[in-house]
Amino acid sequence: MPELPEVETVRMGLAKWVAGRTIAAVEVRHPRAIRRHLPGDRHFVAMLTGRTILDVSRRGKYLWLPLDSGDAIIAHLGMSGQLLMQPATAEDEKHLRVRFTFTDGGPQLRFVDQRTFGGLSVSEGGAELPDEISHIARDPMDPLFDDAAFSARLRGRHTEIKRALLDQTLISGVGNIYADEALWRAGLHGTRPTDKLTHPAVQRLLGHVRDVLGEAITAGGTSFDELYVNVNGESGYFDRSLNAYGREGEPCRRCGALLRRESFMNRSSFSCPRCQPKPRSRTT
Repeated sequence: MPELPEVETVRMGLAKWVAGRTIAAVEVRHPRAIRRHLPGDRHFVAMLTGRTILDVSRRGKYLWLPLDSGDAIIAHLGMSGQLLMQPATAEDEKHLRVRFTFTDGGPQLRFVDQRTFGGLSVSEGGAELPDEISHIARDPMDPLFDDAAFSARLRGRHTEIKRALLDQTLISGVGNIYADEALWRAGLHGTRPTDKLTHPAVQRLLGHVRDVLGEAITAGGTSFDELYVNVNGESGYFDRSLNAYGREGEPCRRCGALLRRESFMNRSSFSCPRCQPKPRSRTT
């Protein structure tokens, strides 16, 4: 599933192409693509036709497009969603779900989703921040992210550090891949108790999280799945720089020990047994 760097890459691309453009027509080709818009497809189309997109914003892994009406389009890519800019003459994609055309006759915005886990909806009055995603915490790349408050909340919880990094109500946008990468850089095993971390240790970890996310954004994200692409249909290449995730049995680039894979919440965690030793117990 796309994580913060992938979604931010899409946001930046979309902003260049759609900000300031007025929607001429909306075509919903599959109802599941707008299933979160409970009033249905006719209402969805009516709310968007003739509206101007002002910008493209992001909270965690969600995008929203503020409109001149004060409403907003919310977009979630899910497992395979793509927001593509395509010339009107381009053939329809096999899994095209929603098409936006604009009054200027320029490139169309198309929502393509093979697995139909993603979707679009309209948030009434949600231009500043849609209520539907207001519960999601700020991400560490947000200028308004409060480091001290995050550290206090993290250290006040009785949980494991990787679980905390994936808690979108505590810190958003850090998914499985980038959590493993940041923990490798910090030399912390994912099961390290959060209430045993010092404030300086949390600050160092946050620094590594920001570094990993920033580098991944620069690289256009990580493309293990060919379904993740930016608005131009291009894949990211941060997977070439991964130090931990997906490298089971390969030598650690820091110490040479063979990296391990462990089961974690129906997924996998990757770490170095030497650089990231497991905590002996919850009391140490």
